[in-house]
Amino acid sequence: MSALNPTVAHSAAQADNDGRLAWDARLERLVSFAFTLPCLAVVALCVLVPCAWLFFLSAFGTDGNPSFENYQRILDGASYARIFVTTFQVALATVAACVLIGVPFATFINGLPPRRSVIFLAAVLLPFWTSLLVRAYAWLVLLQRTGIVNSMLMGLGITKAPLELAFNHFATVLGMTHIMLPIFILPVLGAMRNIDRALIRAAASMGASRSYTYRRIFLPLAAPGIAAGAILVFVMSLGFYVTPAILGGGNVNVISMRIARSLSNYSNWGAASALGVLLLVFTALLFALSYGVQRVLLSRQRS
Repeated sequence: MSALNPTVAHSAAQADNDGRLAWDARLERLVSFAFTLPCLAVVALCVLVPCAWLFFLSAFGTDGNPSFENYQRILDGASYARIFVTTFQVALATVAACVLIGVPFATFINGLPPRRSVIFLAAVLLPFWTSLLVRAYAWLVLLQRTGIVNSMLMGLGITKAPLELAFNHFATVLGMTHIMLPIFILPVLGAMRNIDRALIRAAASMGASRSYTYRRIFLPLAAPGIAAGAILVFVMSLGFYVTPAILGGGNVNVISMRIARSLSNYSNWGAASALGVLLLVFTALLFALSYGVQRVLLSRQRS
């Protein structure tokens, strides 16, 4: 029995130590949660309460009684369907433009030496320092019938009449791409910089060409960042108002413009709230989709 006493004593001490470590871990979690309470209160006050109020307003009709007439009007109205289709078309076109421009540009920055990459990264972030309204009107100055682009084309004899470059889908997507491109490039560049260079060197040592390595190794490893950037651009593009209003010239009607019109012209808070709720639901579904895509891509990388 005396030979077992040290073992028993050691086990008791180990159990006591584990208990203290578990208590310290619980205490640390409680303290961390206490520090986050003010932030959670701000989020609840500024996000959850307005969203709940939005749901509440959308559930009442024009007579003040609980009703789903606002949602029924949206489902039955052909104009609402066109607005939703236009909104998703513009958002998808913006995502496609960001992917086509952003992925090669992020690859180019990723391949530069650190000092030179900082310069190009600063150029990417430069539009953040300019007001969104100023950028939209700058594109209008460039693209309108008497703008710089049409004046140059006519001066060089390329066109005989001004082209319709403004107040259409093209101008809207161009302006939104200019705004959203930095937001897309940042997560893509972050994913590319996390790729292990040893994999690229291993592929080259085994005789793989640069194009094959880029397509079969580099891009799949950067896919989570590309997917995150695309989802982020798409979700943010769904709620754009200023750029479609200025560069669309009333010819590109999106959901946010319809919400503003319902409030400013008709003071119909129920209809505007119903549109906001649907937009919120679509955004939540897209975030859930992006989370699922990210998990699938990351699991494939691990395997």
